[in-house]
Amino acid sequence: MKKLLSSVLAAILAAGMLTACGSKPAESTTSQAPAGDASAAQSAAPAGDEASAAEGNSTAASGDFSAAMITDVGGINDESFNQSAWSGMEQLEADKGVSVSFLESKKDADYAPNLEKKTDEAPDIIWGIGYLMKDAVQAAAESYPDQLYALVDDQFEEGAVPNAIGVVFQAEQSSFLAGYVAANKTETDHVGFILGMDSPTMDRFKYGYFAGVQYGAKELGKEIPCEYQLAESFSDSAKGKAIAQKMYTDGVDVIFHAAGQTGSGAIEAAKEMDKMIIGVDLDQNWMAPDNVITSALKNVGNAVYSVTERVMNGEQLGGTNVIMGLAEGGVGLAPSSDKHLSAELLAKVDELEQKIIAGEIVVPYTEDDYNTFVASL
Repeated sequence: MKKLLSSVLAAILAAGMLTACGSKPAESTTSQAPAGDASAAQSAAPAGDEASAAEGNSTAASGDFSAAMITDVGGINDESFNQSAWSGMEQLEADKGVSVSFLESKKDADYAPNLEKKTDEAPDIIWGIGYLMKDAVQAAAESYPDQLYALVDDQFEEGAVPNAIGVVFQAEQSSFLAGYVAANKTETDHVGFILGMDSPTMDRFKYGYFAGVQYGAKELGKEIPCEYQLAESFSDSAKGKAIAQKMYTDGVDVIFHAAGQTGSGAIEAAKEMDKMIIGVDLDQNWMAPDNVITSALKNVGNAVYSVTERVMNGEQLGGTNVIMGLAEGGVGLAPSSDKHLSAELLAKVDELEQKIIAGEIVVPYTEDDYNTFVASL
């Protein structure tokens, strides 16, 4: 592939819903390809401690430019986008001599005080990682207009917050490719999807994946239903494992998770039951090499690196949103995909990538657009 990228239980299960894998992307004033791969799957992220807000600091760099980040509740070692973001910060330290640091949020209530603590240190840019931090980041930016903030995974109204940058990933595009892979790899013609929490941002994963499954099913001349379960947590691996076990027992043989640490439990279930699973955000093949057949990457580390570098170079990005899709190298499938996907399937996925980039396929990320997409197949 040309663009593979380097960067409970019964009551809960009964509450899930079964569904057939049944607005255009935000406008942006800026978009730019990332400066290399900064989102290695096994980042050497600090472990932190059990305090309410674990902290880590740069020790190797003492340059003139400084960058800080606040994790969401997933934590610095979430094997997902927080870890990817920190790997981007570490790469900035290694490549550019940037002084980097982080604070780890253990609960939602940590966001505001963590942002305030880092604001008191006056770094050149403060990153909030994850859409769950949007309100806290916006409030901080409005309270401290001289401090530059950036938010991963959500956007602000253009120009409304002049000292804040939104970074939006077109996760529906990589999720579409993941769905297409699932449709082509399932042997039971029954696939699944586990979502951590429900939100417009996470809808990109859901409807992109559903659309990819249906696109693949149509191409194959099959009916491929998709079992969907909302876990209502990004940090409950036991729940993720229980959900996956139930799906596999019910005949699903390929699951895609977009659930952070909750999804780590699903990967554990796939490994124990010898089933297939698709990872998210990072290349998660290392977690279960025989079972993780691909991962839908969200190259958060690349985005953190790229946007920070642009700020270092004097670009005035405050008040804008940066869009990261296939064309910008922000999303895609994992480089380990060739372990489990045939050359023929990889070639088909590459062809789909090019069609998405060219605008020949517009991947839906809302329910209405998904229904329209399926009706057009």
